[in-house]
Amino acid sequence: MSRMLGTVVRGVRAPIFREGDDIVAGTVNTVLQAMKENNVQPRDRDIVAITESVVARAQGNYVTIGQIAQDVTARTGGKTVGVTFPILSRNRFSVLLSGIAAGCEKVVLMLSYPSDEVGNHLVSMDLLDEKGIDPWRDVLSLEQFRREFGSVVHPFTGVDYVTFYSDLIRAAGAEVEVVFANRVQTILDYTDTVITCDIHTRARSKRLLQAAGARVVLGLDDLMTSPIGDSGYNPQYGLLGSNKADETRVKLFPRNAMLVAEKIGRQMSEATGRRIEAMVYGDGAFKDPAGKIWELADPVVAPGYTRGLVGTPNELKLKYLADNDFGDLTGEALRQAVARRIREKDSASLVGQMVSEGTTPRNLTDLIGSLCDLTSGSGDKGTPIIYIQGYFDNYTTD
Repeated sequence: MSRMLGTVVRGVRAPIFREGDDIVAGTVNTVLQAMKENNVQPRDRDIVAITESVVARAQGNYVTIGQIAQDVTARTGGKTVGVTFPILSRNRFSVLLSGIAAGCEKVVLMLSYPSDEVGNHLVSMDLLDEKGIDPWRDVLSLEQFRREFGSVVHPFTGVDYVTFYSDLIRAAGAEVEVVFANRVQTILDYTDTVITCDIHTRARSKRLLQAAGARVVLGLDDLMTSPIGDSGYNPQYGLLGSNKADETRVKLFPRNAMLVAEKIGRQMSEATGRRIEAMVYGDGAFKDPAGKIWELADPVVAPGYTRGLVGTPNELKLKYLADNDFGDLTGEALRQAVARRIREKDSASLVGQMVSEGTTPRNLTDLIGSLCDLTSGSGDKGTPIIYIQGYFDNYTTD
């Protein structure tokens, strides 16, 4: 163990990328300059990651309220449309809702309760218990919800999302009816045309709606999958993963993110003479224990990555070895015994073995993408590029 430092993560300050910029060249040149200025020596399996937001911006992958409305009208017929299970977010959903509402005559807005899919609460479970309301059985009208709970303001944003979303729908020119329920099939009591807006449970929601006889079933991933005029689009994710750009536009998840990552990895490898991995990352996959909000509002953590980032960790639990297999050893004898066990580890999966219990069997892309998101943040750090060294090291790596 001649090297004391293991994994090192650096946020790299970058220029403000604009539409039409070469995101691959810009990323590579920025990282190489940062390495030179800070005397960082590249090593095999270093990772360069760039946030999906600037990739999409460079691609010009934007759509307007009007373009969303045009797609909604074409796909639904533009009459009464059920909008189910949206998350409570000004950034993620407000512009999308305006576009959907502008494309139809009436929106039946069905909100899940006590919280949305990612943990934004309308009410607490304790309050539901107090009121004797079963969220899996009881369907509440807006009047019933207000009678029981009044005006509910989100603690972080100060917004009453029920009022906010209703006002957005009316401002777009549509009638609105609000329902609170957790069985997606409930919407079919109001309309047979549905846009289900959940993110990670969307496939199940679509399946249940289709089985229950819905005439039209769409997800956010079915809208804006091809361009309308000069609009952006995403053939895989549609409106999923979009973020508010301004009051009339959203920026979509980037297209061809795998190709972007592959090009960055290849050019970084050629420039450094080392094998460099690359990734395009979005939201991290973690839950805030205080706010109870699950961060992952994107459909995936990493829409693009090089092949070397595929897989899951296959690691030994050092504290298990120290406390069990080598509990009678100390000092240098313990260090050598642990190092020898690690070197003897082959590529066979350790899943289910006690010696790996407590390690994290998550996809590497989710783990590394979450690390990148936590490092770059979502504010004014100005580090949309992350450079990681030593992620694949272990206790024996020199």
